[in-house]
Amino acid sequence: MCSKKELDFSIFMLYSLAEQWNMTPVAVYKILNSTGILDNYIIPCYDVLHTQGKEYLVEDITEYAREKGVNV
Repeated sequence: MCSKKELDFSIFMLYSLAEQWNMTPVAVYKILNSTGILDNYIIPCYDVLHTQGKEYLVEDITEYAREKGVNV
């Protein structure tokens, strides 16, 4: 289970990625959940990731998603 801070950050990332990827937050959630990016990267690495800027985070997670085979 994640903390409120981790949950808030995850929601922030879902909406930020949805805006960049031109998708709904639900569609982004499904991608991040199915690839393990949410549970194996965003939440466990919260302490480091939340110190980065939005632009960097979106770029980083987009690149990671592409490495996982997601066409975004």
